Amino acid sequence: MKVIVTGSVSFDHVMSMPGRFKDYLMPEKLHILNVSFLMDTFRRQQGGTAGNQAYNLALLGVKPVLAATVGRDFGGYKENLLRVGVDLSMTKAYRQELTAIGFAMADRDNNQMWGFYSGAMKAARNLSLKQWLKTGDWVIIAPNDPQAMENYVDECVGTGANFLFDPAFQIPRLSLVKLKKGVMKATIVIGNDYEIALLRQRLKLTKSQILKSGVILITTYGAKGSMIEKGFEAIKVPSAKPLNSSDPTGAGDAYRAGFLAGYLKNLPLEVCGRMGALAAVYTVEKYGTQTHHFTLTDFRKRYKSNFSYELRY
Repeated sequence: MKVIVTGSVSFDHVMSMPGRFKDYLMPEKLHILNVSFLMDTFRRQQGGTAGNQAYNLALLGVKPVLAATVGRDFGGYKENLLRVGVDLSMTKAYRQELTAIGFAMADRDNNQMWGFYSGAMKAARNLSLKQWLKTGDWVIIAPNDPQAMENYVDECVGTGANFLFDPAFQIPRLSLVKLKKGVMKATIVIGNDYEIALLRQRLKLTKSQILKSGVILITTYGAKGSMIEKGFEAIKVPSAKPLNSSDPTGAGDAYRAGFLAGYLKNLPLEVCGRMGALAAVYTVEKYGTQTHHFTLTDFRKRYKSNFSYELRY
């Protein structure tokens, strides 16, 4: 069984400020928005949804295959992923392009605003998974070139591969037909509370209609934990305790990796959620989305200290 991770690979420029975005915004004036935020930290780092998730899966002992398109500046990033055990055999470099670039601003409540230059990611629509996919394989379909995401939904459904669907900030750009297909045919659908609300609004679907498809629906709430729903079951999972809160960027990607790593081992959904919560705090504690590191021994010990149970992983 292969675990293929699709999505963005980027160099992220992340700034944070001690204040709150809400102190600058007037809801009645959003149609003429003109604001500036004074930031007190800045980092340029390796990131992107696929890069982050592949990195965390590798730390958790999974051998992920990264299927993404990158640019001529990928060299140092490539070495970092190879070092932790990510398979790059399905990653294609375009020498005439730069790797995608993300620009983020975060406030003290971990709210974030992003801008994104797609660069080489535009070519992801030409990167097909079909020749590699088999029934029973797993694919993460994370934010990416919108056409690529739609293609991957079709390829997974056509080959009988399992997939985790994470449309996130591409929800408005995916066609309604393909967005609904992704939600109703996925094994796992995940997003933060804002994204899940936007997803339901755009598809005009109730939560019960989504759950009737048999999907596992995961809603994350940042420091307030997460909710895992399947059928009539709803599991509330608390967040893990970070040693500090240096940088929230990438926490969602780490959660997804932690959850899926547990799910691939057939662990109970509650345990998978706790693994996601714990993976998330490792990246929160470091500036950067791939600057943290842990061993499985460390992870098990910290799981027990947070949740008072042994992790059989």
